[in-house]
Amino acid sequence: MPQYYDDLETRSPEQREADLFARLGEQIEHARRTAPHFAETLAGVDGRQIGDRTALAGLPLLRKSDLIEKQRSAPVFGGLTGIAPPELRQIFASPGPIFEPGSDRPDAWRFARALFAAGVRRGDILHNCFSYHFTPAGMMVESAARALGCAVVPAGVGQTELQVQVMAHVRPQGYVGTPSFLKLIVDKATELGSDLSSLKKALVSGEYLPPSLREAMAERGIAVRQCYATADLGLIAYESEALEGMIVDEGIILEIVRPGTGEPVPEGEVGEVVVTRLDPDYPLIRFATGDLSAILPGASPCGRTNIRIKGWMGRADQTTKVRGMFVHPSQVDAILKRHSELGRGRLVVTRENDLDAMCLQVELAGEPPAGLAEAVVGSIREVTKLRGEVAFVAPGSLPNDGKVIDDQRQIE
Repeated sequence: MPQYYDDLETRSPEQREADLFARLGEQIEHARRTAPHFAETLAGVDGRQIGDRTALAGLPLLRKSDLIEKQRSAPVFGGLTGIAPPELRQIFASPGPIFEPGSDRPDAWRFARALFAAGVRRGDILHNCFSYHFTPAGMMVESAARALGCAVVPAGVGQTELQVQVMAHVRPQGYVGTPSFLKLIVDKATELGSDLSSLKKALVSGEYLPPSLREAMAERGIAVRQCYATADLGLIAYESEALEGMIVDEGIILEIVRPGTGEPVPEGEVGEVVVTRLDPDYPLIRFATGDLSAILPGASPCGRTNIRIKGWMGRADQTTKVRGMFVHPSQVDAILKRHSELGRGRLVVTRENDLDAMCLQVELAGEPPAGLAEAVVGSIREVTKLRGEVAFVAPGSLPNDGKVIDDQRQIE
């Protein structure tokens, strides 16, 4: 039985980078020809010249938070794709609403790789508890199952007792859905005295997987793996049997950037997940997800050689309002760039005597030069139009959690 989904998973890192960036050049040219948004934002860009990550980092970000307005002004997909019927087979509406295209391209969301890593094999029956209603999650699994040669029970969500009845009769080997709904089903089966012993593997996503739940399922003979995916991008990363971080999918280029900017952070530092999807149907280039994560050093012990991330670590959009004015992570970055002596920074927002207060904590090696504190305070005022203080701290002392703005005010 094969250990890996395909040979792409064990390429050398150098070969993978060469392959990905060759595809990226083609993707950029395709996006410019077919998608009005990219024709505008990438005007003058020669995809053949974007040959490495440094060049990629020079392209503009496309923020998920901007999609609602883009799609409102240019229905249906905001000018981000040229796909139309008959190639366009579905139009999904995720919360927002944000609309995503669906096609009949085999394994259109590249979800089969995550299923395979979770132990799913040809001939298995999958009980699919992701929603088939408006959002693409259910079809992500459906498309991948076809690629693997599996049958699917399109169960969706809700009706826990009926879920148990169907599973006890059909005897699926695999479950796909959220971890919390898996627990509800298993608990209901115990309550009803139903036999779900056929269930041996589960791929979960969409919410936090508590270690205690993974362990509880393992005690019942169910091996649970998780993956990280979005409606826009499809699969981003997935767990293998090694259970050491999440391995990045072979069909994307993933970057971790400093929140509020498009600048990549050093390996291990928490930042915003930015993904370029190498898919002609929906050619998202430098798509800023708004999610936080970090790259893990080294390769997975399972033998897959792609980079790994820690998984979902929170949200990157830390915009807050201080004294009636919005303060953005990009403004913090602008302040730091005015002063080359400064390292990493974090704007701490508190409330003192019923008044909002800001203090920019910045890493600085050694004693601050004369006049630096006053200059930084002046920059805070000029960039944010608000008063703030500065506090110098030792290099490496700020938490590595991706926070650029730390709003510590208590909401009553």
